[in-house]
Amino acid sequence: MKARKPLALLLAMTLVLALAASPAALAAASGKTELIVFAAASMTETLTALKAKYEEANPDVTITCNFDSSGTLKTQIQEGADCDLFISAAPKQMNALDASCDKEKNPDGLDFVLQDSRVDLLENKVALVVPEGNPKKIESFDQLAELLKDGKVFMAMGNSDVPVGQYTQKILAFYDLKEEDLAKAGLLTYGTNVKEVTTQVKEGSVDCGVVYGTDAFSAGLEVADTATKDMCGQVIYPAAVLNISKNPEAAQAFLDYLTGDEAKEVFEGVGFTAVKPKNL
Repeated sequence: MKARKPLALLLAMTLVLALAASPAALAAASGKTELIVFAAASMTETLTALKAKYEEANPDVTITCNFDSSGTLKTQIQEGADCDLFISAAPKQMNALDASCDKEKNPDGLDFVLQDSRVDLLENKVALVVPEGNPKKIESFDQLAELLKDGKVFMAMGNSDVPVGQYTQKILAFYDLKEEDLAKAGLLTYGTNVKEVTTQVKEGSVDCGVVYGTDAFSAGLEVADTATKDMCGQVIYPAAVLNISKNPEAAQAFLDYLTGDEAKEVFEGVGFTAVKPKNL
């Protein structure tokens, strides 16, 4: 029995050191306010740059970003993950956490959004991208639809729980194409977020893919076509402080910064469009 004590002590010390090394613990030890931001994977480059600018101007704040598909982030929030600010790549995932939305949009009656903090932050575009050299000479969504009908193209798209995948599903429906049939025919491959789809196109493992215009820009991919509003609707990124935030005022301050001119310049530099407030 005595031999177990050193092991128990070692395990306890390991746990203490792990906690002390966490971002939250380090922030607390330094007297800084830590903000945890959950954001769509398509915002990785822009939000990382803006986080650095904001921290430089606000040395009392440290920001930890968690980038993934909006569906995955929504699930993590729902399951109790610490999060101060959520930025989704589509209204659907935000609506599902917003108690002010009706049962159709928020079927589980979840209540995570701090009321009066939600804004439509950005608009993106859905782009058809091709690998270097464009081996299949794909030039438009119209042409892609014909190639898919003829079984002559291999396309990457997001999963059904990923906003970019949901937009792609709308585009397929626009052309009366059945995703299930295309998948069974081996014409589709999937990514768990937009970055995975982008990587497949970048590596040339597919003939084309559907991603956001901003991801095409960041990855240096050739854009063959851009989807119209009729094809898939508007691509709106809502943002909101969460009512589980431990630092709601600091989270709101960072969100206010993201709607300002400095952030707007960074966002628009990669192809985002800042959404004008509805009262303007």
